[in-house]
Amino acid sequence: MSNSLFSLEGKKIAFSGATGVLGTSLSIYLAKEGAEILILGRTPAKVEDLVKTITEFGGKAVGYICDVTDEGSIQGVYTAIENEHGYIDILINAAGGNMQGAVITPDKTLKDLELDALRKVMDLNYLGTAIPSKVLFPLMLKNGKGNIINISSMAASRPMTRVMGYASAKAAIDNLTKFLSVELCAKHGPEFRVNAIAPGFFLTEQNRALLTESDGSLTGRGNQIISHTPMHRFGKPEDLNGALHWLCADASKFVTGTIVAVDGGFGAYSGV
Repeated sequence: MSNSLFSLEGKKIAFSGATGVLGTSLSIYLAKEGAEILILGRTPAKVEDLVKTITEFGGKAVGYICDVTDEGSIQGVYTAIENEHGYIDILINAAGGNMQGAVITPDKTLKDLELDALRKVMDLNYLGTAIPSKVLFPLMLKNGKGNIINISSMAASRPMTRVMGYASAKAAIDNLTKFLSVELCAKHGPEFRVNAIAPGFFLTEQNRALLTESDGSLTGRGNQIISHTPMHRFGKPEDLNGALHWLCADASKFVTGTIVAVDGGFGAYSGV
């Protein structure tokens, strides 16, 4: 098997959500594999820190400050990338998250759902994927081929208690991924692919307090999740490296419209 099948050397990867816990780990990994990372982020300090981290070990990275839910903001990124790089090979849509008001906790009911929070969660996760895909796709057309990788969640296919807004938004990501895989192939040819990765439960800054106590032990919800995960642990950021590498590389060139679960078996567990 030729190593070129998995080579990421020189690939230009636009990466939104790269400054999050999982995004940081993935962008550093891809840079170490020889890819050039074009970091799209909202917080200048975080973007600058990640660019510095990557360039200090000899990797290639450039930062762009933008709001993925604002088409005008992303259009500005398009112009900058076009001027500085000409095209992109890959777009990774990893921007996303949840808000307390879009969660229905055990002590609340549907009537307590905050619609403004729900809209923001849908905007961040769904429009935050759809807008960069729309605006930056022409940068792939300039290269005659392209690859979009979205970040979904196991909550999309197995809606869980509490996270109503987040689960709904990620279900929309799965649908969008499949729609775009057909749309781009049908109108632009087989060199354009769209897939998604659906992580299981990974500890991040957003969910750490929900899943673990201050002493590191599991909360009740944390115990529920681990008991339904055959590998009996939370995911580590580096557990996503292999799946993302494969989807970025020519090794998956006949793969499109697929949602790749990286969940320790959570989606396969029936509870009996």
